[in-house]
Amino acid sequence: MNEVIINKKAHTDLLTSDFYYDLPQELIAQTPLEPRDSSRLMVIHREGGEIEHKHFYDICDYLRAGDTLVINDSKVIPARLYGHVLGREDAKIELLLLKNLGLDTWETLVKPGKRAKVGSKLVFGDGALHGEITHITDEGNRYIKFDYDKEKYQNIYEILHIIGLMPLPPYITEKLEDKSRYQTVYAREEGSAAAPTAGLHFTPELMQKIRDMGVEIVPVMLH
Repeated sequence: MNEVIINKKAHTDLLTSDFYYDLPQELIAQTPLEPRDSSRLMVIHREGGEIEHKHFYDICDYLRAGDTLVINDSKVIPARLYGHVLGREDAKIELLLLKNLGLDTWETLVKPGKRAKVGSKLVFGDGALHGEITHITDEGNRYIKFDYDKEKYQNIYEILHIIGLMPLPPYITEKLEDKSRYQTVYAREEGSAAAPTAGLHFTPELMQKIRDMGVEIVPVMLH
């Protein structure tokens, strides 16, 4: 058997500043369009680099019979939680659930990090959900072991739908009135901390039109 060694600390000349760009606040849509497929679609032609501005429903113009369209049918969970350190209601904590590690342990992003040391105990939803930080990763993420009333709730997802918020990007400042709008129409199994955003613009009618064209639609589950 060949041995493969992966160097997680591999050197790179890339800087985070390489990805900075100007995004004027007034050009950031705060509410989704209705119907979904009326959103704008930018088309870049590979050969000449020309750019066209279309609507998302025009995507059918770029699909052909025999093509395969792969969709991510992961479902977004209300992954953002607000709470406090146990015994210190003034020590507020913001949590974003990233990955279910099993046995009610999750990898999370926590703000502020200075209040999130190993062993810290956290409270959410007026005590409906408790958590203890068990590990800090090299990247600064926290592993949190959660505890709740197992007789009252079958799993943590039931609690999240009561006390959690949909994890909208930070540049969206308007309150989301309809949680289903940060969900694709084909979302199936809960587990994502963010929506597969390109898929948000498909409607059931557009999906059917694509199928009728002879395009095969294949789902994958990528939380």
